[in-house]
Amino acid sequence: MPKINADTLNLEERVVRTNKVQKTHKGGRTMSWNALVVVGDRKGYVGAGIGKARAIPDAIRKGVEAAKKNMIEVPIVGTTIPHEILASHGAAEVLLKPASPGTGIVAGSSVRTILELAGISDVLGKSLGSANAINIAWATMTALKRLKRAETVASLRGKEVGELVPWLVKIEAAEGAN
Repeated sequence: MPKINADTLNLEERVVRTNKVQKTHKGGRTMSWNALVVVGDRKGYVGAGIGKARAIPDAIRKGVEAAKKNMIEVPIVGTTIPHEILASHGAAEVLLKPASPGTGIVAGSSVRTILELAGISDVLGKSLGSANAINIAWATMTALKRLKRAETVASLRGKEVGELVPWLVKIEAAEGAN
């Protein structure tokens, strides 16, 4: 997979979660913060990253840098995803299903933020298992990485798109008639 140059994209940043962390030493407690940050251009590119620092602004800045390094391209069909997918990370599982136009993003926690910044506007999402926002974010990113377009799968299998997805051909024919 080719590396995506984040500097050429018009990225929007959003902090999903901040977490205060304490480490106990002989002399007392050391406080620090970690921040889960999502960046995306709302046109098919999205990334997530975690930054850790003693102050929140530094943690957010580091999180943005990490998210830019973890950018992926998401295949979008119309306003939704190409197919249903289930992905997990740790104990968190995320189920994403394509939805008809006008449905909106029916998902919670960090799933909604990632899908919004990716540019997906119609999808059904369900977080299964753990409620940890960080693991849910990684599971969502894994799900988006594993999505494939029908044309790509058809060419890999040496078949026509109509053989794999007959309903898609009917929709395209109806759109061409209008």
